[in-house]
Amino acid sequence: MSNHHLKNRSFVFGGLIIVISTIFISRLAHIQLVSSDWSNYAGRLTEERETLDPMRGQFLDRNGKLLVANIASYDLLFTPRRSKNLDTLKLANLLGLNLSELVKRLDKAAAYSRYVPSVIEKQLTAIEFARISKQLMEYPEIKYKTQSIRSNIAGVAGHLIGEYREVDRDDLQNDKFYHLGDYKGKSGLEAKYEKPLRGEPGARYHIVDVRNNVRKTLDELDTMPHPGKDITLTIDVALQAYAEKLLNGKRGSVVAIEPETGEVLALVSSPFYDANSLTGKRRGLVYDSLRKHNWKPLYNRALRGTYRPGSIFKMVQGLVALDEEVISTKTIINCDRSIIGCHGPHSADDFTQAITHSCNPYFYEVMRRVVQRNRDENPLIDASMGLENWNKRIKEFGFGTTLGGHIPGTRAGSIPNSPYYDNIYGKNHWGFRTIFSIAIGEGELLTTPLQMANLAAIIANRGYFREPHSIRDVGGRGKPLGLDSMHEMSVDVKHFESVIDAMQNVIEDVHGTASRAKVEGITICGKTGTVENGELEDHSVFIAFAPRENPQIALSVYVEHAGAGGSWAAPIAGLLIEKYLTDSVKYTARENRIIEFQP
Repeated sequence: MSNHHLKNRSFVFGGLIIVISTIFISRLAHIQLVSSDWSNYAGRLTEERETLDPMRGQFLDRNGKLLVANIASYDLLFTPRRSKNLDTLKLANLLGLNLSELVKRLDKAAAYSRYVPSVIEKQLTAIEFARISKQLMEYPEIKYKTQSIRSNIAGVAGHLIGEYREVDRDDLQNDKFYHLGDYKGKSGLEAKYEKPLRGEPGARYHIVDVRNNVRKTLDELDTMPHPGKDITLTIDVALQAYAEKLLNGKRGSVVAIEPETGEVLALVSSPFYDANSLTGKRRGLVYDSLRKHNWKPLYNRALRGTYRPGSIFKMVQGLVALDEEVISTKTIINCDRSIIGCHGPHSADDFTQAITHSCNPYFYEVMRRVVQRNRDENPLIDASMGLENWNKRIKEFGFGTTLGGHIPGTRAGSIPNSPYYDNIYGKNHWGFRTIFSIAIGEGELLTTPLQMANLAAIIANRGYFREPHSIRDVGGRGKPLGLDSMHEMSVDVKHFESVIDAMQNVIEDVHGTASRAKVEGITICGKTGTVENGELEDHSVFIAFAPRENPQIALSVYVEHAGAGGSWAAPIAGLLIEKYLTDSVKYTARENRIIEFQP
């Protein structure tokens, strides 16, 4: 073969190699350049789980009227790992925040987790969010979460319903249900019934790019949230609102109970506050202001306030004494004011008259006969033994207990016993004359407005009570178990009518102490109390129930530093009874007097 042919063959073979090499290099370049772009792009796509918050259950009153509902708000969340070259000044201006405050929040989020989103701005209104939503697209490290906040539609019963606010560190550690930025009930019924109210969250899954834009929704993986259960309260919103109106500008409380059921019709602690002010971005400032106020508006006086019961306690003393048979309804005792002071023109009373006139010497003698029974030759030991029996009988009326504790935040008060006085004076170093002030509801006795309203219910029922509660229904399933528990007094039923006679006289008798509680057409039975308060003005106290023969409402009214029980607490009670039983108020002059009064 000639050299010419060999050269041509080598040329062709070399050309073929060049062509094949070119194709290979081109393909390799395509793989390395084009395909890697797609690979890199795909690497920047991530699967993201979005929590779908359930709608929180609402609160309704006993008649189905909406008390507390949910309104939409927006939280902004920051994910540090997504942040690159964040213009903090621009973002601060967009959110209306001080730059240093924004940086503080971002640093806190980064310290918590670089991967878990943290809330940096919360509870934006729909209008506030709409204003910034378009600009937020420029920030891939920022996303938003729709959040429900509570709105007290009726504007009442803030102390009872309680607060709903952001979870804290303890909540996150103790319950895996919650995540950073979530909200929960923190006090009152919001806290007590948190689990049925909160519902169950769902989830939605997305494929998102680096700009946080959704590329694909993985519908097949979604789970729907289950809403929380609505809760129907026993509260009558009209009565609650009217009671708050009458107590406005005063310190005190109103507790109203339906005697037959133990359902709480109204529960007011004054001063009260706008429950809606403790939601949103200004909560901290508002809360701090309320906390520092010298009237203590955050304090629930109806459940936690402890007061001496005053003269109202004389009815309990009398019932125990009648049942112990140390007196009868016909027992007459002289009003000996050398023993203990008294008021009014009376000089000697039987049992009914003594309650009507609120005679102090009468009930001094009544309790002395209960305590000193000659059980022991030593009068001091005898007094100690008698007081133990007395303590047991008094606690049957719910004093010194939380009355079942169905309403969150209740206190027990204090009913002294022998060990109590032994600790103060020494064992066998005290007698009845040392402790006689408790005979007229003073001294070491401490009761709550809830307990005093319950006493009115006991008398209205002629000797029993059902544990006070504020829940009628949870999620359409009725009352939780245990709310209908009934307690019967060991005091014979026959003794209650004489007490009720006296309570009716307190209002209707010409010498009665509560004529300002009288309502034409309604037989009201009540008892005043003027509770000593050290060097300060006495507290005005009144308990009552109505109507006499078919009691539908029993209540206690406290007005701090207002003086005599008949002057202010009694007329408030009369107006509330009239409002509840007739759905109207015709004693407008009395109403205006109460509204204008500021002790």
